[in-house]
Amino acid sequence: MGSPAVTRRNTNLKALQLNQLDALTHSFLSSRATQIDTLNKYSYAVRAAADSGHGKQLNQGETWTLTNLTGSGRIWGRTNCAFDSEDRGKCESGYCGGLLECKTKGRAPNTVAEYVLNLGGNDLINVSVVEGFNIPIEFSSASGGESCRGASKCVVDVNEACPMELRDPGGCNNPCTVFGNSQFCCTSGLICKPTTYSKYFKDLCPYASTYPSEGQRSVCPTGTDYQLVFCPLSDDPLPVSLHVEIQNNCSYTVWAAAIPGGGRRLDPKEKWPLSFETASVRTGGSRIWARTNCSFDGAGRGTCETGDCGGVLECQGYGQPPNTLVEYTMNQFNNQDFFDISLVNGFNVPVEFGSVKSESQCTERIRCARDINGDCPRELRTPGGCNDACTVYKTAQYCYTGVNSTACEPTVYSLFFKDRCPDAYSYPCDDRTSTFTCPRANSYQVVFCP
Repeated sequence: MGSPAVTRRNTNLKALQLNQLDALTHSFLSSRATQIDTLNKYSYAVRAAADSGHGKQLNQGETWTLTNLTGSGRIWGRTNCAFDSEDRGKCESGYCGGLLECKTKGRAPNTVAEYVLNLGGNDLINVSVVEGFNIPIEFSSASGGESCRGASKCVVDVNEACPMELRDPGGCNNPCTVFGNSQFCCTSGLICKPTTYSKYFKDLCPYASTYPSEGQRSVCPTGTDYQLVFCPLSDDPLPVSLHVEIQNNCSYTVWAAAIPGGGRRLDPKEKWPLSFETASVRTGGSRIWARTNCSFDGAGRGTCETGDCGGVLECQGYGQPPNTLVEYTMNQFNNQDFFDISLVNGFNVPVEFGSVKSESQCTERIRCARDINGDCPRELRTPGGCNDACTVYKTAQYCYTGVNSTACEPTVYSLFFKDRCPDAYSYPCDDRTSTFTCPRANSYQVVFCP
């Protein structure tokens, strides 16, 4: 048996080794970059975004992994998006300056996951509805959250019961964006207090931050990996059939295009009936337009002067400007349908859109019936149509990028379009006079040259 002195030395040595191991482990975890997996459980695509300069479309069941994360940041989902082949476009919620890969935070309303990493040996994670709500999310450790204190989630569909004054086509907005006063925006410099609106969000999402001064956080050890889930309690309603009839009243042939749907040649007075399940058009990105002066071969390949969609008859992607667009999103909160006509991508053919009156309580019909091509400013003119200013000039002012994505003011060219078609979107932020709703209807009609 060893002497007491030797035993003490061995014990002290083991203690020193354990302390060194703990220090090395803590050092490793503190310096280790974090990974966040974002999973989409919705039955439709969501464009995930991160303010670190990343973005990706996530279809149902797909995961997006962000690695080597340090510092702080935010992640959110964008809905009702439409991007072209150059990854430029717009989203109904979470819009970040027309880019697929975001460089700035998203435009309200959007449910946000926030994180601060390695703050005194801990990470702070949070779900926030301070900027409003668009989709349910849950943010937790990848191992299930056993090591974290507190929950971070908003898993209820807030849109269903959103107060009328906060409702937005993309979700349930925040009162600061809607009313713009210091009470709701917390601009007084003092710690702000909850309001009736923040309490509404809190009742539905008790584990989320609902106003700027609220310190709702989950605390996790530094070195934890995380999982963010869009729609963690996914429970989509049973499919409902939607019928859209496209009619050509023009004196010339058009080649109708629909996403979803494909495409078809329509001679004067011809109709094209479309039917699909409502779930396929619940998150927007659904649009219909006319193509003109097309030539296709027997295999369905060719070109169009306006609205061309990659040289195919059966469109799989969006059309090239200029093209007058019908955009729609069905079966949203309170069973509302949202739709609009857009001239953001220019104009080629007059159009009207509305529900079939005999099958709906909604009598709303919107139109852009004026033939704008004849009035088109010389600098926007193009064979077959009237271009938008972004396509022609490609500047931040007209494409609403950079600081213009948040200022988002009309231009002389957008006012030209708005004057001739007041029902239609004339620039990306033209929401108040250009988005229309109906109680959920099963049948709609698109008319070219009404």
